[in-house]
Amino acid sequence: MIHETANVEPGAQIGVGCNIWCFCHVRKGAVLQDGVSLGMGCYVAPSVLIGARSRIQNHVSLFDGVILEADVFVGPSAVFTNIARPRAFVSQKNDFRKTIVRQGASVGANATVLPGVTIGAFALIAAGAVVTRDVRAHEQVGGNPARHMGWVSERGEPLDFDPMGIACCPTGGETYLLGEGRVVRAKRV
Repeated sequence: MIHETANVEPGAQIGVGCNIWCFCHVRKGAVLQDGVSLGMGCYVAPSVLIGARSRIQNHVSLFDGVILEADVFVGPSAVFTNIARPRAFVSQKNDFRKTIVRQGASVGANATVLPGVTIGAFALIAAGAVVTRDVRAHEQVGGNPARHMGWVSERGEPLDFDPMGIACCPTGGETYLLGEGRVVRAKRV
């Protein structure tokens, strides 16, 4: 579904089952994989890739250099920047820094993600956070600048690790392991 007020330029690649709501602008060269949803007033630049089933809420601008993997959630009015030191009078089109949001991660409403940052799989960025550094998989961060607040499961549930570094998702029952500053989901045996 592409709303009649949306501007999807010829040459944009739109997957099956995408929803592009009113007043969106999707530029030539942008790629939206299957099942992507763009809320009202979103902008998608030419080199942006949005992975399958990702949901981008109202008024989010995805500028050149942004890559969202599958199943990413971006809350309303979140901001992704692509130049570290912007100047109106200096052309920096060849200096865009890549920002990657890995599979299943969530970026809260009004969060700001600085250029060159990678947000790990299933990470959770709190509303209003200012992300200035990479975020590890399953890490929850918040504040300005964003700081470690804890760890979350694939479902976004807080994980409470025991002294052995083992936690169980309270809603899904999956087991997670914490070691050397990173969290991984335990493999089923």
